[in-house]
Amino acid sequence: MIVAVAGLALATGAMAPFRDQLSLPAVVLLFLVPVLASAASGGLWPALGAALAAELLVNWFFVPPYRTLAVQSGDNLVTLVVYLLVAVAAGLAVDATAARSAEAARLGETDRLRSALLGAVGHDLRTPLSGIKAAVSSLRQPDVTFGDADRAELLATVEESADRLAAVIDNLLAVSRLQAGALAADVRPTAVDGVVAQVVLDGGGTVTVDVPDDLPPALADAGLLERVLANLLANAEAAGGPVTVRGAAAGGLVTLAVEDHGPGIAPGRLDAAFAPFQRLDDHTGGGLGLGLAIARGFTEAQGGTLTATPTEGGGLTMTISLRAATDG
Repeated sequence: MIVAVAGLALATGAMAPFRDQLSLPAVVLLFLVPVLASAASGGLWPALGAALAAELLVNWFFVPPYRTLAVQSGDNLVTLVVYLLVAVAAGLAVDATAARSAEAARLGETDRLRSALLGAVGHDLRTPLSGIKAAVSSLRQPDVTFGDADRAELLATVEESADRLAAVIDNLLAVSRLQAGALAADVRPTAVDGVVAQVVLDGGGTVTVDVPDDLPPALADAGLLERVLANLLANAEAAGGPVTVRGAAAGGLVTLAVEDHGPGIAPGRLDAAFAPFQRLDDHTGGGLGLGLAIARGFTEAQGGTLTATPTEGGGLTMTISLRAATDG
């Protein structure tokens, strides 16, 4: 609607001083421009509104007697009626074209995601399944006697492969929920230092934690925040180098920054890191490439943001920003 108002005001202001030198057909043709712009940017209803408003403006400012809605000339009446019909038809056509373009873009993105999914899943499902099958087949060999150590190793392979398989399926289900808008967040005041401690403890890696215990609680879903941090830490540890989690509070926000000192990502590719099925060359090639996409989706479901910036001295920093519970 802003496009319609601005376009109609600009057209009226530009042509009004020269209305005696302009023919009515020329005026109405120029008024078609904001109508078409409204259809392209806002759709059908803004275009119809712009067409009707343009009709009134043309009649008021450019059809004698000026500053009235009366039309004395039959030719001018025909021009106005035809203009309104053409403007509506053009708006409908542009809206239909925009809808088809949007649908084509959506289908193209769906095809891209489908192709990426098939390629990624083909590898990331087959690998753990192959490990499980090989280990179980070995254990079932009737003519082979395994020692306790060998049997434990094969069983550990089964467990590890099953965990990998479960992680792949969990990520696919999480992305499906995000894309379907079916994710419900239970947002409430949450002590982020406790969430960080639990995630680091469960992860078992070497992570430096710099999160003050006097941070104000954040408005978050503790379970989703744990999943976000776990994905960010897994990504940071895969990058190599030391990993640090820093907490801070300022301006009504509580932030958690996960810093790594790996190869990092080129500034022009930072946003691309959050797209599904992205396995950037800077990090490991394992996994479906869904970790960061899920992390951003889960963060936004809690009313927060997740941004990527270069780490000072090299590497990548992922920053979660959540509203502080004490802010209003």
